Amino acid sequence: MAFNPLEHRGVPLDRQTRNWRELNVEPIDPDHCDPYTRCRIITMNGIEVEAIMFSHQMARHCQDPAVTRRLAQVRYMEAQQQKVVNWLLPGVSSVLETTIAYEQVAVDLTAWVARMEPDPYLQQAYQFGVLEDFDHLYRYANLYEMIEHRKAESVVDQLTEVMPGRPTALHHRDPLDNVRDPYDRTTAHPLSKLHALTIMSAEQQTMNFYMNTGPTYMEPIARQLYQEIGLIEEEHVTHYESLVDPGETWWEQLVNHEYNECYLYHSFMEQERDPKVKAIWELHLNMELEHLRIACDLMRQHDGREPSEILAPELPNVLTFEPNKGYLRELIADQLDLTTLGAGYVREAHERFEQMQRALNGEERPPSDRVISTHQQDFGREYRMETDGEHPVASLRER
Repeated sequence: MAFNPLEHRGVPLDRQTRNWRELNVEPIDPDHCDPYTRCRIITMNGIEVEAIMFSHQMARHCQDPAVTRRLAQVRYMEAQQQKVVNWLLPGVSSVLETTIAYEQVAVDLTAWVARMEPDPYLQQAYQFGVLEDFDHLYRYANLYEMIEHRKAESVVDQLTEVMPGRPTALHHRDPLDNVRDPYDRTTAHPLSKLHALTIMSAEQQTMNFYMNTGPTYMEPIARQLYQEIGLIEEEHVTHYESLVDPGETWWEQLVNHEYNECYLYHSFMEQERDPKVKAIWELHLNMELEHLRIACDLMRQHDGREPSEILAPELPNVLTFEPNKGYLRELIADQLDLTTLGAGYVREAHERFEQMQRALNGEERPPSDRVISTHQQDFGREYRMETDGEHPVASLRER
């Protein structure tokens, strides 16, 4: 049944504060949970962190103390939500296990968005990026077996394949070639705005996670791999954030953020199989309905527009975590050799790309290549999990 969040009242803001006992939620069991439950948790943490940081930035640019106080009230509730969501992750999981789960999110979330995106240019941006996250999963999976002597299927199950994507060494581009053209806020499909905000938020939290956890390792190859992929995540955040029309007003952006949170909590509530986690999604949805109502009132008061002018009249079909193996194999076969040039895509290594490669790598092999060769030396093979047959690109099949 269609759900329009603009027609529903949520939990009043003055009843949303939770005490320590309520915030101290029971974490999921990493050995028995649905991997996509973990993916939903990681996704919503990224969404909540983005909502908090956006609200802080808006407050720093706002001269109306009544607005900054209202933002602070809502932001505190978002901060409580973020703590609950992220604290669902189990403390017994290692950083590398969480990293592999982050990459599973990047792969299956971005692949689903690419499949559903109505704008061809935006769709291409997601298709391009997902092949890089797919390769990151493969590199981290090899590091995981090297350091912890465990296999990535213990994290991703059989839901997401682990094999080479676009080689990580080829992800290092001149910053000028990471900026895309934005959608037009006046003509873009409302779903396109939700997609862009969702993927930007997910990649942003991955960038933050890697640049903060990478130096916690003692093993040199681990420190180096996190450093390399962390730099690529910065490129990805640039890639995705540039898709958002910078002409959107602060009020428009605020409403989009709150609407997107309603969309995702509703989506995850609809598909969640863990009853305790499902209850959290439902509670947070009812909180976000009130946050959206407040944002809409602020937009009417300060922007002079009705939120219904920019929002979908009802929530789209639920965003779904599901296997995307066939779709990803098609992309690997068709688009593996793409790189970017300006705001477009080309198949040839151009001068600016080659200059960046020389400046960064010099005569050295990057850590992403060395982690595979070291794994081959240690185990006599590389780690892969190819559930649907051999690699679609002959040159990347394991020898």
